[in-house]
Amino acid sequence: MTKSKSTRNPSITAIIIAKNESEMIVNCINTLSWCDDVLVIDSASDDNTASLAESAGVRVVGFSHRSMAKARNEALKKVKTDWVVYVDADERVTPILAKEIMVQIETSAAVALSMPRQNIHYGKIMQHGGWDKDPVTRVFNRNKFEEWYGDIHESPRFTGEEIRLKSPLIHLTHRNTLDGLKKTISWTAIEADLLAKANPKPVKITTVLRKGIMEFIRRGILKQGYRDGTEGWIESIVQGINKMLVYVQLWERQRKPSLENSYKKIEQQISKMWQDE
Repeated sequence: MTKSKSTRNPSITAIIIAKNESEMIVNCINTLSWCDDVLVIDSASDDNTASLAESAGVRVVGFSHRSMAKARNEALKKVKTDWVVYVDADERVTPILAKEIMVQIETSAAVALSMPRQNIHYGKIMQHGGWDKDPVTRVFNRNKFEEWYGDIHESPRFTGEEIRLKSPLIHLTHRNTLDGLKKTISWTAIEADLLAKANPKPVKITTVLRKGIMEFIRRGILKQGYRDGTEGWIESIVQGINKMLVYVQLWERQRKPSLENSYKKIEQQISKMWQDE
C-alpha cells in the first residue's frame, strides 16, 4: 500500500512488527495509507497475519527474534525512504496525528518525533495508574537514526533534535484477559532471564509476594489507578500478578537442581521401577 503519487517529500515508510495479529493487522494497515510504503515484519506467526497483510497490498518480510529491538533494527535495513514510523499492530494512527507527523517532517529540523500514547485497557481510556503518561518516540529520520536497544522496553538511539507531538497514538491493548496473558508469557520470561544474569539474591516466597503486592500498590494506589474504576483496579491486579510471574520464573532459573533435571530424575526412577519389575 502506498499513498497517492503526488509529489510529497520527504518520503516515509511505516513498519509494523507483528506476530499472530490476524485480528488487528488490517485495521492497523488501513491507518497508514498516508505513508509511501508499509512494511510488515512477520515474526513467525502461525495464523494468517502474513496473508492478510499481503492481501492489504503491503510488503511482508519474515523475521523472528526474541528481542523486539533486533526485529526493529532488522526492519530498518529494508527501508529506503527518508523517514520511518514504527507502529505496533494494536496501535492506530489517527488522521490528525498523521497530518501532524507530515507537517513536522516537512518543516522542522527535528530528526525524531515522539507522541503521547493513549492506552485503552479493557475498553476504557486509562487516565491514571501510570498508563496516562506514556510518551513513545516512533518517527525517525533514517539517516540520523542509529539503533534500537534493550530486550524488554526497547529504546531508540539517534543523533539530533526530538520534538514532542500533541496528538496521541491510540493503543488498543489488554483487549481481554487471554490477550494480556499471551503477552505476559513472552515478556515475563525475558525479564526473568535478564534478572538471572545479574545474579540476584535467592528468590523466596516472601520475595514473590512482596514484589506483586508492591506493584499492585504502586499502580492502583500511588499512581491512582483506582480512579479509572473497575478497569483500573483490575489492571493494577494484573500488573501485580505479572510481577509475581517474573519472580516465580526467576526462582525456577535459580533452582538447584533445575526443574528439567528434577523431572529427568523422576523419569529415570519410574523407568528403573519397570526394569526391576
